[in-house]
Amino acid sequence: MSNDTRGRVRIEPGAKRVRAFLAGTPVFDTIRPVLVWEGPHIPIYYVPAADVSPDVLVPSDHVERSPSRGTARFWSVRVGDRLAENAARQYHDSPFEALRDLVRFDWNAMDAWYEEDEEVFTHARDPYHRIDILRSSRHVEVIVNGVTVADSNRPTMLFETGMITRYYLPLTDVRTELLRASTLTTGCPYKGTASYWSLEVDGERLENGVWTYPAPLPESTRIAGLASFYNERVEIRVDGIVQERQPRPVVREAVAA
Repeated sequence: MSNDTRGRVRIEPGAKRVRAFLAGTPVFDTIRPVLVWEGPHIPIYYVPAADVSPDVLVPSDHVERSPSRGTARFWSVRVGDRLAENAARQYHDSPFEALRDLVRFDWNAMDAWYEEDEEVFTHARDPYHRIDILRSSRHVEVIVNGVTVADSNRPTMLFETGMITRYYLPLTDVRTELLRASTLTTGCPYKGTASYWSLEVDGERLENGVWTYPAPLPESTRIAGLASFYNERVEIRVDGIVQERQPRPVVREAVAA
């Protein structure tokens, strides 16, 4: 299958074995996944209909029309007593011929996804997405309402494709007495599961403005246990220079940066 790009849709064959599970049972198992960028940022796995497990797809009356991909016929996914309603779709009449015999499963409707034998969280990994994590001796200060809440000369800087630079700091360089526990967690397919704190300064509370990866994925172990602050919500100075507060990205999935 050659690459097919039209409008906002890009289609490329994948090389990994990909599986999704519901109720402990594989819904599909394929070594022929197809990565489809329906928008500019996050790829989605489509799988050959022939690689879907027998009898898991239940017909649905639901249909949706995509201006680029055509009309989707939906299926529910049944495994034993579990039913994931309208969790799969197929574009039989798509103007993209490569999509017609493929099935797209809703990521969040499945219990687990695997690339080869490693579980993947939140969404499919983008083969063009890169993360560089570099230790630095630059001077990083975090300031909220004129109060310095972190001051470090040993930041770890995370450079991620399409994202602003994030500064991860040792907790010993953070005023931890200002942190308040939060129940929020988010997932990232490149870094793992993040835990959050709120920040309380002079009676003002910055909800879920600080996060850490207690046990990141192997490729991101350099940020384990370090704290990062949303550039968009605090003042960050690097070597005395105030960093621009860029608008916070729209979060379509709960992904920490």
